[in-house]
Amino acid sequence: MQQMTPRRDPAPSRWSYRYERWMLTPAYRRLFRYGPPVLVVAAIVGGVLASAERREWINDTYHSYLRQFQQRPEFMVSAMSIDGADERITEEVRASLPIDFPVSSFDLDLEGMRQTVEALNGVQKATLRVQPGGILNIEVVPRIPAAVLRQDEELRLIDAQGHFVAALGARSDRADLPLIAGDGARDQIAEALALFTAAGPLAPQILGLVRMGERRWDVILDQDRRILLPEQNAVTALERVVVMVQAQRLLERDVLVVDMRNEDRPTLRLGEGGVTEIRRINAAVAGTGR
Repeated sequence: MQQMTPRRDPAPSRWSYRYERWMLTPAYRRLFRYGPPVLVVAAIVGGVLASAERREWINDTYHSYLRQFQQRPEFMVSAMSIDGADERITEEVRASLPIDFPVSSFDLDLEGMRQTVEALNGVQKATLRVQPGGILNIEVVPRIPAAVLRQDEELRLIDAQGHFVAALGARSDRADLPLIAGDGARDQIAEALALFTAAGPLAPQILGLVRMGERRWDVILDQDRRILLPEQNAVTALERVVVMVQAQRLLERDVLVVDMRNEDRPTLRLGEGGVTEIRRINAAVAGTGR
Protein backbone atom coordinates (compact mmCIF):
# COMPACT_ATOMS: atom_id res chain seq x y z
CA MET A 1 0.00 0.00 0.00
CA GLN A 2 1.44 3.39 -1.08
CA GLN A 3 2.37 5.75 1.80
CA MET A 4 0.58 9.15 1.76
CA THR A 5 2.78 12.32 1.86
CA PRO A 6 1.59 14.61 4.68
CA ARG A 7 0.00 17.80 3.37
CA ARG A 8 1.79 21.10 4.14
CA ASP A 9 -0.03 23.31 6.59
CA PRO A 10 -0.93 26.53 4.67
CA ALA A 11 -1.21 28.56 7.86
CA PRO A 12 1.65 31.14 8.22
CA SER A 13 4.13 30.83 11.00
CA ARG A 14 3.94 33.11 14.01
CA TRP A 15 6.77 35.40 12.79
CA SER A 16 5.38 35.45 9.25
CA TYR A 17 1.99 36.42 10.62
CA ARG A 18 3.50 39.22 12.69
CA TYR A 19 5.51 40.52 9.72
CA GLU A 20 2.40 40.63 7.51
CA ARG A 21 0.49 42.45 10.24
CA TRP A 22 3.31 45.01 10.54
CA MET A 23 3.35 45.60 6.81
CA LEU A 24 -0.36 46.31 6.90
CA THR A 25 0.35 49.16 9.33
CA PRO A 26 1.12 52.46 7.44
CA ALA A 27 3.70 53.61 9.97
CA TYR A 28 5.72 50.37 9.81
CA ARG A 29 5.39 50.24 6.03
CA ARG A 30 6.92 53.74 5.73
CA LEU A 31 9.61 52.80 8.24
CA PHE A 32 10.72 49.77 6.24
CA ARG A 33 10.49 51.67 2.95
CA TYR A 34 12.40 54.83 3.93
CA GLY A 35 14.32 53.83 7.02
CA PRO A 36 17.18 51.85 5.42
CA PRO A 37 17.94 54.50 2.74
CA VAL A 38 17.93 57.23 5.37
CA LEU A 39 20.31 55.24 7.55
CA VAL A 40 22.65 54.67 4.63
CA VAL A 41 22.66 58.38 3.71
CA ALA A 42 23.16 59.39 7.34
CA ALA A 43 26.07 57.02 7.63
CA ILE A 44 27.69 58.48 4.50
CA VAL A 45 27.15 62.08 5.65
CA GLY A 46 28.45 61.24 9.10
CA GLY A 47 31.56 59.68 7.57
CA VAL A 48 32.18 62.75 5.42
CA LEU A 49 31.65 65.23 8.25
CA ALA A 50 33.76 63.24 10.64
CA SER A 51 36.83 64.94 9.18
CA ALA A 52 37.49 68.55 10.25
CA GLU A 53 39.25 69.27 6.95
CA ARG A 54 36.27 68.08 4.93
CA ARG A 55 33.90 70.14 7.09
CA GLU A 56 36.04 73.26 6.54
CA TRP A 57 36.17 72.63 2.79
CA ILE A 58 32.38 72.23 2.60
CA ASN A 59 31.87 75.43 4.62
CA ASP A 60 34.29 77.44 2.47
CA THR A 61 32.76 76.14 -0.72
CA TYR A 62 29.24 76.97 0.44
CA HIS A 63 30.14 80.54 1.44
CA SER A 64 32.08 81.05 -1.77
CA TYR A 65 29.07 80.13 -3.91
CA LEU A 66 26.82 82.19 -1.63
CA ARG A 67 28.98 85.33 -2.02
CA GLN A 68 29.12 84.84 -5.77
CA PHE A 69 25.32 84.72 -5.84
CA GLN A 70 24.85 87.73 -3.52
CA GLN A 71 27.30 89.87 -5.49
CA ARG A 72 25.59 89.41 -8.80
CA PRO A 73 25.07 92.79 -10.55
CA GLU A 74 21.30 92.75 -10.04
CA PHE A 75 21.79 92.63 -6.25
CA MET A 76 24.38 95.42 -5.99
CA VAL A 77 23.49 98.84 -4.51
CA SER A 78 25.62 101.70 -5.82
CA ALA A 79 23.99 104.93 -4.55
CA MET A 80 21.72 106.49 -1.91
CA SER A 81 18.83 108.89 -2.40
CA ILE A 82 17.08 110.79 0.41
CA ASP A 83 13.61 112.26 -0.06
CA GLY A 84 11.53 114.51 2.18
CA ALA A 85 14.43 116.07 4.14
CA ASP A 86 16.09 119.46 4.02
CA GLU A 87 19.82 119.92 3.49
CA ARG A 88 20.72 119.71 7.19
CA ILE A 89 18.82 116.48 7.82
CA THR A 90 20.13 115.01 4.56
CA GLU A 91 23.70 115.56 5.71
CA GLU A 92 22.93 114.05 9.12
CA VAL A 93 21.38 110.97 7.51
CA ARG A 94 24.37 110.43 5.24
CA ALA A 95 26.75 110.89 8.18
CA SER A 96 24.82 108.37 10.28
CA LEU A 97 24.95 105.74 7.49
CA PRO A 98 28.57 105.58 6.27
CA ILE A 99 28.00 102.96 3.55
CA ASP A 100 30.88 102.00 1.27
CA PHE A 101 29.24 101.68 -2.15
CA PRO A 102 28.88 99.48 -4.10
CA VAL A 103 27.51 96.96 -1.64
CA SER A 104 25.29 93.90 -1.95
CA SER A 105 21.68 94.40 -0.88
CA PHE A 106 22.07 91.23 1.20
CA ASP A 107 24.64 93.08 3.35
CA LEU A 108 22.28 95.96 4.16
CA ASP A 109 20.45 95.77 7.49
CA LEU A 110 17.49 97.91 6.47
CA GLU A 111 15.73 97.61 9.83
CA GLY A 112 18.85 98.60 11.76
CA MET A 113 19.48 101.47 9.38
CA ARG A 114 15.88 102.66 9.79
CA GLN A 115 16.30 102.74 13.57
CA THR A 116 19.55 104.69 13.17
CA VAL A 117 17.90 107.32 10.98
CA GLU A 118 14.86 107.65 13.25
CA ALA A 119 17.19 108.21 16.22
CA LEU A 120 18.21 111.55 14.69
CA ASN A 121 16.57 114.52 16.40
CA GLY A 122 15.07 115.98 13.25
CA VAL A 123 13.54 112.72 11.95
CA GLN A 124 10.10 111.55 12.97
CA LYS A 125 9.86 108.52 10.66
CA ALA A 126 11.99 106.88 7.99
CA THR A 127 11.29 104.26 5.33
CA LEU A 128 14.14 102.44 3.56
CA ARG A 129 13.91 100.36 0.40
CA VAL A 130 16.21 99.20 -2.37
CA GLN A 131 14.85 100.44 -5.69
CA PRO A 132 15.54 99.03 -9.14
CA GLY A 133 18.81 100.25 -10.54
CA GLY A 134 20.72 99.71 -7.31
CA ILE A 135 19.47 102.80 -5.44
CA LEU A 136 18.99 102.79 -1.66
CA ASN A 137 16.05 105.14 -1.17
CA ILE A 138 15.41 106.72 2.24
CA GLU A 139 12.04 108.43 2.64
CA VAL A 140 12.17 110.81 5.62
CA VAL A 141 9.30 112.42 7.51
CA PRO A 142 10.94 115.33 9.38
CA ARG A 143 9.82 116.68 12.72
CA ILE A 144 8.11 120.05 12.37
CA PRO A 145 9.35 122.67 14.88
CA ALA A 146 6.49 124.05 16.99
CA ALA A 147 8.35 126.13 19.58
CA VAL A 148 11.75 127.38 20.73
CA LEU A 149 12.96 126.00 24.06
CA ARG A 150 15.46 127.97 26.12
CA GLN A 151 17.35 125.51 28.30
CA ASP A 152 20.71 125.96 30.04
CA GLU A 153 21.35 129.17 28.09
CA GLU A 154 20.86 127.28 24.85
CA LEU A 155 18.08 127.54 22.29
CA ARG A 156 16.57 124.42 20.77
CA LEU A 157 13.73 123.75 18.38
CA ILE A 158 11.12 121.25 19.61
CA ASP A 159 8.06 119.79 17.93
CA ALA A 160 4.49 119.61 19.22
CA GLN A 161 5.30 116.44 21.19
CA GLY A 162 8.32 117.98 22.91
CA HIS A 163 10.95 116.10 20.88
CA PHE A 164 14.16 117.94 20.07
CA VAL A 165 14.45 118.93 16.43
CA ALA A 166 17.67 120.94 16.21
CA ALA A 167 19.83 123.50 17.94
CA LEU A 168 19.13 127.16 17.24
CA GLY A 169 21.81 129.79 16.95
CA ALA A 170 19.74 132.88 17.72
CA ARG A 171 16.15 133.64 18.70
CA SER A 172 15.79 135.85 15.66
CA ASP A 173 16.41 132.85 13.40
CA ARG A 174 12.91 131.54 14.29
CA ALA A 175 11.08 134.59 15.58
CA ASP A 176 7.90 133.10 14.11
CA LEU A 177 7.83 130.36 16.78
CA PRO A 178 6.77 130.84 20.42
CA LEU A 179 9.43 130.74 23.13
CA ILE A 180 9.16 128.64 26.29
CA ALA A 181 11.57 128.17 29.19
CA GLY A 182 11.80 126.80 32.71
CA ASP A 183 12.08 123.36 34.32
CA GLY A 184 9.55 120.94 32.88
CA ALA A 185 8.52 123.29 30.08
CA ARG A 186 9.23 120.73 27.36
CA ASP A 187 7.03 118.14 29.08
CA GLN A 188 4.09 120.58 29.04
CA ILE A 189 4.48 121.72 25.44
CA ALA A 190 0.85 120.88 24.60
CA GLU A 191 -0.47 123.26 27.26
CA ALA A 192 2.05 125.92 26.23
CA LEU A 193 0.87 125.82 22.62
CA ALA A 194 -2.74 125.99 23.83
CA LEU A 195 -1.87 129.13 25.80
CA PHE A 196 -0.31 130.79 22.76
CA THR A 197 -3.45 129.98 20.79
CA ALA A 198 -5.71 131.35 23.55
CA ALA A 199 -3.71 134.59 23.72
CA GLY A 200 -5.37 135.82 20.53
CA PRO A 201 -4.93 139.61 20.23
CA LEU A 202 -2.51 139.53 23.16
CA ALA A 203 -0.05 137.36 21.20
CA PRO A 204 2.01 140.23 19.65
CA GLN A 205 2.93 141.45 23.15
CA ILE A 206 4.01 138.00 24.41
CA LEU A 207 7.74 137.36 24.55
CA GLY A 208 7.41 133.83 25.89
CA LEU A 209 6.20 131.46 28.61
CA VAL A 210 8.21 130.44 31.68
CA ARG A 211 7.41 127.29 33.64
CA MET A 212 7.53 128.13 37.33
CA GLY A 213 8.50 125.38 39.77
CA GLU A 214 7.37 122.75 37.27
CA ARG A 215 3.81 123.61 38.36
CA ARG A 216 2.45 126.57 36.43
CA TRP A 217 3.16 129.18 33.73
CA ASP A 218 4.09 132.86 33.72
CA VAL A 219 3.30 134.76 30.53
CA ILE A 220 6.15 137.20 29.84
CA LEU A 221 5.04 140.36 28.05
CA ASP A 222 7.01 143.22 26.58
CA GLN A 223 7.84 146.24 28.78
CA ASP A 224 8.75 143.88 31.62
CA ARG A 225 5.16 142.81 32.35
CA ARG A 226 3.86 139.42 33.47
CA ILE A 227 0.67 137.42 33.72
CA LEU A 228 0.80 134.82 36.52
CA LEU A 229 -1.37 131.82 35.65
CA PRO A 230 -2.74 129.20 38.07
CA GLU A 231 -1.69 125.54 38.18
CA GLN A 232 -5.10 124.40 36.97
CA ASN A 233 -7.19 125.82 34.13
CA ALA A 234 -4.36 128.03 32.90
CA VAL A 235 -5.92 128.42 29.45
CA THR A 236 -9.22 129.60 30.94
CA ALA A 237 -7.40 132.11 33.18
CA LEU A 238 -5.52 133.56 30.20
CA GLU A 239 -8.76 133.84 28.24
CA ARG A 240 -10.20 135.92 31.13
CA VAL A 241 -7.21 138.25 30.93
CA VAL A 242 -7.73 138.64 27.18
CA VAL A 243 -11.36 139.60 27.82
CA MET A 244 -10.28 142.18 30.43
CA VAL A 245 -7.68 143.59 28.04
CA GLN A 246 -10.27 143.99 25.29
CA ALA A 247 -13.06 145.32 27.51
CA GLN A 248 -11.11 147.50 29.96
CA ARG A 249 -7.92 148.23 28.01
CA LEU A 250 -6.10 146.75 31.00
CA LEU A 251 -2.58 146.65 29.61
CA GLU A 252 -2.71 150.21 28.35
CA ARG A 253 -2.34 151.30 31.98
CA ASP A 254 0.82 151.10 34.07
CA VAL A 255 0.24 147.46 35.07
CA LEU A 256 3.30 145.31 35.72
CA VAL A 257 1.71 142.06 36.92
CA VAL A 258 -1.67 140.47 36.41
CA ASP A 259 -1.93 137.74 39.05
CA MET A 260 -4.54 135.10 38.13
CA ARG A 261 -3.38 132.42 40.56
CA ASN A 262 -6.47 133.00 42.70
CA GLU A 263 -9.39 132.44 40.34
CA ASP A 264 -11.81 134.24 42.66
CA ARG A 265 -9.68 137.36 43.10
CA PRO A 266 -7.41 138.47 40.27
CA THR A 267 -4.76 140.92 41.46
CA LEU A 268 -2.98 143.76 39.68
CA ARG A 269 0.46 145.06 40.56
CA LEU A 270 1.05 148.59 39.31
CA GLY A 271 4.24 150.27 38.28
CA GLU A 272 5.60 153.45 39.87
CA GLY A 273 3.64 155.63 37.51
CA GLY A 274 0.44 153.77 38.22
CA VAL A 275 0.93 154.00 41.98
CA THR A 276 1.55 157.74 41.71
CA GLU A 277 -1.57 158.16 39.62
CA ILE A 278 -3.66 156.21 42.12
CA ARG A 279 -2.36 158.35 44.96
CA ARG A 280 -3.13 161.50 43.02
CA ILE A 281 -6.67 160.34 42.34
CA ASN A 282 -7.20 159.33 45.97
CA ALA A 283 -5.89 162.70 47.14
CA ALA A 284 -8.19 164.48 44.74
CA VAL A 285 -11.16 162.46 45.91
CA ALA A 286 -10.27 163.13 49.55
CA GLY A 287 -9.95 166.85 48.89
CA THR A 288 -13.31 166.96 47.20
CA GLY A 289 -14.82 165.20 50.16
CA ARG A 290 -13.67 167.98 52.53
